[in-house]
Amino acid sequence: QLQVVESGGGSVQTGGSLSLACKASGYAIWRTMAWFRHIPGNEREGVACVGRAVGRTYYADPVKGRFTVTLNHDASSSYLKMNDVKFDPTAMAYCATTRAIGSGVPEAQEYAYWGRGTQVTVSS
Repeated sequence: QLQVVESGGGSVQTGGSLSLACKASGYAIWRTMAWFRHIPGNEREGVACVGRAVGRTYYADPVKGRFTVTLNHDASSSYLKMNDVKFDPTAMAYCATTRAIGSGVPEAQEYAYWGRGTQVTVSS
């Protein structure tokens, strides 16, 4: 029904910047797209989300002021600009969508369609 694909992952040094993109294609309806951080063995953590209608955003406290999530012109993709990244050697970034309208920091259990993830390695 909906294909979600992340791109832009890679390696960056602490304090640097990296941008990620997420493309959603298909016919399933979605109203919010979110980004999550996953460390092996841990639960997925909500990082940020953006509403499809007007671009309303929510961010987890640790990334406020450093990360920015936006929606493209045709509301098919989101972009996560990460500035001043912190040491994070094993994280995977995941993108997901939900039919619900976001009202806060995204929670993984609320999202139905997920991408395969992209590695984000922040070295020291």
